[in-house]
Amino acid sequence: MAPGLIAELTARGETVGVAESLTGGLVVATLVDVPGASAVVRGGVVAYATPIKHEILGVDAELLDAKGAVDPEVARQMAAGVRIAMSVDGAPATWGISTTGVAGPDPQDGMPVGTVFVGIASANGAEAYELHLDGDREAIRHATVSELLARMSSTLRGRE
Repeated sequence: MAPGLIAELTARGETVGVAESLTGGLVVATLVDVPGASAVVRGGVVAYATPIKHEILGVDAELLDAKGAVDPEVARQMAAGVRIAMSVDGAPATWGISTTGVAGPDPQDGMPVGTVFVGIASANGAEAYELHLDGDREAIRHATVSELLARMSSTLRGRE
């Protein structure tokens, strides 16, 4: 999935920034494993601690206080915020993608293990997708990466 996504972004001359919580850097690591990724991957922010989502990515503090980190709007704001955070010469990344959720072993913010939201943002706005994943902590984290990259690839195909 990652090689095709990198190839498509390269062909389009587009860039991506990554904001991760439960995946802890797995998304950006998966992308940069692909030769040539440096042409499109601007970088990433591991916003594992909830306050970092606000301080670095600009997620609304009142939203975080009211809903916690496991929320679709948090995923949208993380994706939109990382586009800006990964600006070069004043130009945001073309795309921002994000992960937030509960990998376990315990529920978080009233959400059961396996509840995950991934976000995809461009200059046209941001979307969030809810996932319900099974397995242990490692399986949930890896499935999140796969689902996000698949949804990003589908988003690009939809804009052809």
